[in-house]
Amino acid sequence: MPIIIPANSAVGGGFDVANSLRFNSGSSDYLNRTFGTPTSSQTWTLSFWIKRCKIGSATEFVFNTDGGNEEDRLQFSSSDTLTWFEQNSSGGTVAELTTSQKFRDVSAWYHIVVARDSTQGTSSNRIKLYVNGSQVTALGTATYPSQNDSSRWNTGVAHEIGARNGGTFVNLYMSEVVFIDGQQLAPTSFGEVDSDSGIWKPKNVSGLTFGNNGFYLDFKDSSSLGNDSVGSNNWTANNFTAIDQTTDTCTNNFATLNPLIPFGGTFSEGNLQHTRSSSGYRSAVSSIGAKTGKWYVEIKSPDNENIGVGVINGDASSGLYMSGSEQFLGQHSYDAGYYFNGILYVGNSSQSGSWTSYTSNDIIGIALDADNGYVYFSKNGSFVNSGNPASGASGTGGYALSGIGSGGTYFIGCSTGNNSEHYANFGNSIFSISSGNADGNGHGNFEYTVPSNYFALCTKNLAENS
Repeated sequence: MPIIIPANSAVGGGFDVANSLRFNSGSSDYLNRTFGTPTSSQTWTLSFWIKRCKIGSATEFVFNTDGGNEEDRLQFSSSDTLTWFEQNSSGGTVAELTTSQKFRDVSAWYHIVVARDSTQGTSSNRIKLYVNGSQVTALGTATYPSQNDSSRWNTGVAHEIGARNGGTFVNLYMSEVVFIDGQQLAPTSFGEVDSDSGIWKPKNVSGLTFGNNGFYLDFKDSSSLGNDSVGSNNWTANNFTAIDQTTDTCTNNFATLNPLIPFGGTFSEGNLQHTRSSSGYRSAVSSIGAKTGKWYVEIKSPDNENIGVGVINGDASSGLYMSGSEQFLGQHSYDAGYYFNGILYVGNSSQSGSWTSYTSNDIIGIALDADNGYVYFSKNGSFVNSGNPASGASGTGGYALSGIGSGGTYFIGCSTGNNSEHYANFGNSIFSISSGNADGNGHGNFEYTVPSNYFALCTKNLAENS
């Protein structure tokens, strides 16, 4: 579902996470490393934050193997449950914890901890699984290792993050990846409850004891994305590019395009790329919507036709549930779409104004003023139709949102047709930015100057400006 303010995005002060790493299956992105001699193969803790991009398919995002049957892995299943699984050299199950809970929110960051100590006398204490600070006890499957069992994870074999055997890849964001060799720790070593919001949030882990194979991947070093920031247990980064280091993190959650809203098309690159690989339009809208405030987004396409950008009123009776063979912004009475041919559509009818045509690689800016009820469009930094986003209640050159329903929750998006694609930048771009412009709060990275008092769609700005 779309969100206004995500339920698990920290908005208070304290420790700030600067970067995450974006994994895209189409690019075969992954990290790998062969471990050395462990402090303990029986006792360890793995902690990280993750933001899913795709649901309904098996996703093995932490994996190791000896090249044969022995393996340990952490994965989401095709039914979106979370599983920790261990297998021995004969292919037999050593341990398996599978949650009853399903994880289907692609707009939220989850904190996951796997804490193992097979020396424990009580079997259920030998592996503990935590999500957002709470131990998961509702388990569809619960098989624990025998006492003093040595796990395959944290032995001197190949380990991967974001892949399985270098051949099956994932679509997600990860941040604050921490491994503690030799201790079974509680999630309070890695996170805490925000005193103002009651939300689970990360905290500084640099003071922990990491052990022989321990590491801390903070993804701050753009030249070495697998850098261990507390030691020398670095990982090899495979097929990542500069744009895969992101500022969408567990302390500042940026909007993406939302694949859960059934408009069609395919999503990739951290849900910031939308593609229509056949005829007819399909649309995608932001995972964050706004009832108030002023917001700025940039959208780019490599195509020169069958592309459009716009806004939709999610509070309209069918606003987030388009149906029919064609699904494009501007087709209905509750959405507006500005298209490559220089026409602004609402209710499938062209609107008056000089909206200006655009073509491949033009960057279209959308300035949404939910306070005064207008949306403005720019082409390569210049607002079309003599638009002035600073005009307030007069709405000079803007389209009046009352035309798609006043007082709604508005979502920004794009419409993609006939073998074309879009790249959305909510402040965390997947296309190259040559100039670099943040909003007035210092958030986001945009090609063109953000209009005064407009902001990137991210949770820090939502907390401060909506």
